[in-house]
Amino acid sequence: MTREEAGRLPQELARVGASHGITDLACKLRFYDDWAPEYDKDVAALKYRAPCLAVDCLSRALPGPPQDALILDVACGTGLVAMELQARGFLQVQGVDGSPEMLKQAQARGLYHHLSLCTLGQEPLPSSEGTFDAVIMVGALSEGQVPCSAVPELLRVTKPGGLICLTTRSNPSNLPYKEALEAVLDSLEQAGAWERLVAQSVKHWELATSEQETGLGTCANDGFISGIIYLYRKQGRTQGKGGRPSVVAPIDH
Repeated sequence: MTREEAGRLPQELARVGASHGITDLACKLRFYDDWAPEYDKDVAALKYRAPCLAVDCLSRALPGPPQDALILDVACGTGLVAMELQARGFLQVQGVDGSPEMLKQAQARGLYHHLSLCTLGQEPLPSSEGTFDAVIMVGALSEGQVPCSAVPELLRVTKPGGLICLTTRSNPSNLPYKEALEAVLDSLEQAGAWERLVAQSVKHWELATSEQETGLGTCANDGFISGIIYLYRKQGRTQGKGGRPSVVAPIDH
């Protein structure tokens, strides 16, 4: 990031950086409530690409017409993922989030069939077992948000053969969480609960808010931090005739 860019983004950098640094869930939810009216503007200024990239990954793997797929957007925030889903023809979308003010912003978009207040990790998702064709969670897997131990709950509400798409940051400040998350993901695969289809590394995830986030100075990686997208298929049935390939080669971009 150039000095000129940094100078134009002091408030956005400060707010996003502050959100990354909060590790207490109750404090983070209060922060998100206060942040909700400015959230979309701030993450756009930081060139946040995760919603678009994650939905691209999911949409390539989901078989059948997109309008037939029932999707749950976990930690939906203001609805950025739903916007990307709708743009690709996915119209049956439900959302949950732990922030009432974020849910108000999401409701105003008019893209969700149903929205629920739910703090994943402290309570179960408000859905029956095997409800959704796909579950997607973008941007909430980090310290002080959704704990790694909550991942099996995503599996519970997914139909057998359905897809689960997850993201997390892979920059140095988030590596301890990422390592713990991958241990959980791998243990579920070893137990036969799901199979990994994609682990897609992304160099340009969003602009770094500080040199500490990159660990290499703000000139490293063009001022961006990195991230990763995971895509899994829940075990329980084989893919139907005419479905999409079960393995997609990871992409680094």
